[in-house]
Amino acid sequence: MPMPKGIGAEDYSARLEPHQRPHLEALRDLSRRVAPHAREVLKWNQPTYVLDDNTTLGMLWNFKHHCSLRFTPEFFAPRQSRVAAAGEGYGAGFIKLPYDRPLPITLLESLMRDRLPDQGA
Repeated sequence: MPMPKGIGAEDYSARLEPHQRPHLEALRDLSRRVAPHAREVLKWNQPTYVLDDNTTLGMLWNFKHHCSLRFTPEFFAPRQSRVAAAGEGYGAGFIKLPYDRPLPITLLESLMRDRLPDQGA
């Protein structure tokens, strides 16, 4: 079910389908742990983590059978080989995360940390 427009991040999480909630809550927790200073906002009606300099750390998107962690294509392109080597699906700017598989937390954390400005991203 599409999310209503104009809701907050907390409402977004509360409206997730039961099979979506574990992955998206884990990604939300990971985003907060990697960048506790990031603001959690909704962009395109999806949770987005924005740093103080307005750099987008990442966006969480949910779909029927998977969710994704999205970055800018320019940031993600040189890192796609790491995602492929881990056996994860990906596209232009995103890693595809099926709900029926465990999240690759180490890989996701590494990608998020690469995005932090003080890490040379």
